[in-house]
Amino acid sequence: MTTEQRLAALEARLQAAEDHLAILNLLNTYGPLVDSATAQPASALWVEGGGYNFGLNGGGIKRLEAPGEIADMYSWPGHLGLVEAGCAHLTATPKITVDGDSAQAVGYSFVVLREEDRWFLWRAAVNHWTLKRTEAGWRIVERFNRTLDGSPESHDTMRKVLAI
Repeated sequence: MTTEQRLAALEARLQAAEDHLAILNLLNTYGPLVDSATAQPASALWVEGGGYNFGLNGGGIKRLEAPGEIADMYSWPGHLGLVEAGCAHLTATPKITVDGDSAQAVGYSFVVLREEDRWFLWRAAVNHWTLKRTEAGWRIVERFNRTLDGSPESHDTMRKVLAI
């Protein structure tokens, strides 16, 4: 292997590591922003027109579009009730695959909620994110989120980890 080939391989490995780290930082920025009701910066984690697709309590599915609908979600009474009680939206370390300027990630997320003097796991979900490199850095194109309720859809989402 020539010096040029070794340098090119090293640069490719460094770029892959930087991409993974940038995506991890992006996904882990979400929780502190939404838990502090910082709506506009939270919605800016998405590309314009990107989406957040999630299951509703009691059934049904909703997709919100970035930035406006996603930012508005952080003003919903249910979300503000979580923030006022004290909560933590946690993103577990996902499996990430980068392919040029696009990427996918699959992993869990959890919401921890305070109730008086105790903390408890309020919600657990599996997520499939599609991401895109933009001039502003990595951004979310789509977040597909399903509660870990034993449903075939939640299991199918978990199995996406095999494909990326």
